[in-house]
Amino acid sequence: MALPPARILGIETSCDETAAAVISNGRVIESNVVASQVDLHAQYGGVFPELASREHVKAIYPIVNEALRQAYVDISEIDAIAVTQGPGLAGSLVVGVNMAKGLSLVAEKPLIGINHLEGHIYSAWLHPADVTPPQPPRFPLLALLVSGGHSELILMTDHLAYQRLGGTLDDAAGEALDKVARLLDLPYPGGPSIQKASTSGKETAFSFPKAMLEGSWDFSFSGVKTAVLRAVEALQAEGRPLPIEDLAASFQAAVVDVLVEKTLLAAQKYKVREIIVAGGVSANKRLREKILAESKYPVHIPPLALCTDNAAMIAAAGYFHFIKEDFSPFDIDVLPNWPLSFSH
Repeated sequence: MALPPARILGIETSCDETAAAVISNGRVIESNVVASQVDLHAQYGGVFPELASREHVKAIYPIVNEALRQAYVDISEIDAIAVTQGPGLAGSLVVGVNMAKGLSLVAEKPLIGINHLEGHIYSAWLHPADVTPPQPPRFPLLALLVSGGHSELILMTDHLAYQRLGGTLDDAAGEALDKVARLLDLPYPGGPSIQKASTSGKETAFSFPKAMLEGSWDFSFSGVKTAVLRAVEALQAEGRPLPIEDLAASFQAAVVDVLVEKTLLAAQKYKVREIIVAGGVSANKRLREKILAESKYPVHIPPLALCTDNAAMIAAAGYFHFIKEDFSPFDIDVLPNWPLSFSH
């Protein structure tokens, strides 16, 4: 069934990227502009919340203007404004939500508050304007959401229908990657640094635990993180140099193996048609290669530019709310701890 046309402006400021995008019909990227703060936060080894919110204030107006300019549209040609309402850093979220409210009021366009995790899922629907549209994901589907603070398995039977099967009980995969990277004195952000170090390491050098948590669809990566710490302490106590590459490769393998194995087991259990892998950690090369190689289900993984935080995914999710006239009141507030399964 053909869906009605609409053009959505998306705004994303949940963490340390200031982003705006224009998406048509929930799929076509007309513009996607991102200003990253990663270099600013690298000196702290992680995101410094107060600095992040100040940088969003500086960047939000030019970024939104640039997204409209690149799409060759005026705000009057936008059908609705979608903005990340949560989860995320409260101070960062406020900047984007207030910008969206102002535009909604002045341009008299509907306002749509979007769950950031929902946006990551809808990144799988996006494609550049100059390519033939690929087939969109088919329901029922299973989404593995792996980002800095989230590792979750979400079952979707239709658009905007989310059932959270399980999630992290302690450290999310992205958090564990960042913490182990710091432990190994690798640069922030941890995910890319671990991946780079792993390329010349041996995955079987260390036997780190893989917490499968049988009987649930939950994840736990605190144990493997602690196992790396103990291995480092033992090597240092013996006065031996740290085999950084081997430690990184063995740790990465333990994390990825759990993510892939549990995802494929859940896909079989719930008889899904397809799988989506999304979120910042979905950029990990080993994760992408392993799940594509081992899955008997079609797997949708966004291109690298859409794995990390961006506004195109927020606008894509916003489109499906727009066609259902699922709009937000003007007095919406940010929701820093907003669970996806209770979004709408």
